[in-house]
Amino acid sequence: MKSKWLTSLTKVLSLGAAFLLAGCDNMVLLNPKGPVGHGEMKLIITAFILMLLVVVPVIIMTIVFAWRYRASNTKATYKPMWSHSNALEAVVWSIPLIIILILGVLTYKSTHELDPYRPLDSAKEPMTVQVVSLDWKWVFIYPKQGIASVNELVIPTGTPVKFEITSGTVMNSFFIPQLGGQIYAMSGMSTQLHLQADHPGTYDGFSANYSGAGFSDMKFKAIATANDQDFDAWVAKVKNSANDLTYQGYEKMALKQSVLPVEYFSSVEPNIYTQIVKSFKHVRQNKIEYNHEIGERMGAAKAEE
Repeated sequence: MKSKWLTSLTKVLSLGAAFLLAGCDNMVLLNPKGPVGHGEMKLIITAFILMLLVVVPVIIMTIVFAWRYRASNTKATYKPMWSHSNALEAVVWSIPLIIILILGVLTYKSTHELDPYRPLDSAKEPMTVQVVSLDWKWVFIYPKQGIASVNELVIPTGTPVKFEITSGTVMNSFFIPQLGGQIYAMSGMSTQLHLQADHPGTYDGFSANYSGAGFSDMKFKAIATANDQDFDAWVAKVKNSANDLTYQGYEKMALKQSVLPVEYFSSVEPNIYTQIVKSFKHVRQNKIEYNHEIGERMGAAKAEE
């Protein structure tokens, strides 16, 4: 009898797990390719296990109690006046408190260790890539190499990369799941993210923040070359492009609300990233002036009252 019950329960749990995981055909977060992604995977698994320490016993006890204290089981002890148990109270309160304390320590440590602004420990000098999100494309500027690309990010394996991120339009979120966490791209601001690829390969990158009708096509490929020589070969390939990225050309590109194919720029106007960030300065100033105007009107209205 018991074996049949356990067999049925196993089948139900297996079907439930298969149903819940049906959409997870590519669990990239659990297959990291860099130190940041690996640290985040460990955090996810640890939090998941801690959650199971509560969820699994509760599910098992719910089933066991329902079965043991069913109306037809005359062997179960009947205690209609039972109302309190010190042992049960200790278990109910102590386990969640211990888990919360563990999660608190983990959160504090991981918040500092996985801080997107924290440079990665490496003997190699970090490489800087400036990222600009547009409708519905990504622009990658390599200031040291003096080149740029659209919808294709290439980095050498084993080299820490410092991303400086902004937006030429509405807010987006720069995210390469297998390399590590995401950071927002916001107009008029520059955020930072430090990542590194430990394995060569091609990884999916996209915007993780809904930003409009073309959001679903706002994707790019992040390619980690096998070595520095392959990266230098890609830089030489980009430098053979006939296109130059000027601020005037960028403004025309930003006006196109469409997905663009991969495009290379053999040279980049100096400080173009800073110009893009500062291009929203007048918006902020006008907003402040506008708010001051509203404040003055409200103050005048109150004075009249």
